[in-house]
Amino acid sequence: MINFIVWIIVGALIGWVASIIMKTNSRQGLIADIIVGIVGAFLAGIFLSPLFNIGTINEGDFSIPALLVSLGGAIILLAISKLFRNVAGFLVVVIILLLIYIYFSCWTMESTSLFCASVRALPFVQ
Repeated sequence: MINFIVWIIVGALIGWVASIIMKTNSRQGLIADIIVGIVGAFLAGIFLSPLFNIGTINEGDFSIPALLVSLGGAIILLAISKLFRNVAGFLVVVIILLLIYIYFSCWTMESTSLFCASVRALPFVQ
C-alpha cells in the first residue's frame, strides 16, 4: 500500500516538473499531473528504457536515473499532447502508439496466443 502511495506522489511530481518544462502547468491540475507522470513513465518504459537500460517508476524503481527516464517519458507525452490540443487527436495518437506496440510485440514473439494469432492474421500485416 505504501509503495502505491509513493508511486502516486512521485508520478504527480514528475508530471508537475514535466508540465513546468513544457509550459503547460497553468492549464492542468493535480489529477492531470498524476496521469501525465504515470502514463509518461509507461511511455518511457516502452521507448526510453530499452535505449538506456534503466527501469521506470512503474517498475518500482525510484532511483535518480529511473526518475529522469520517467520525466523524459512525461515530457514526450506532453509534447505529443501539445501537437494535438483536443482530446480526440491525443487519443488517436495514443491508440496508434498502442497498436504499433502490439504489432511489434506479437510479431517478434513466438506466441501462440489467440490475440497474437489474430494480430498476425490482419491483412496489412502480411
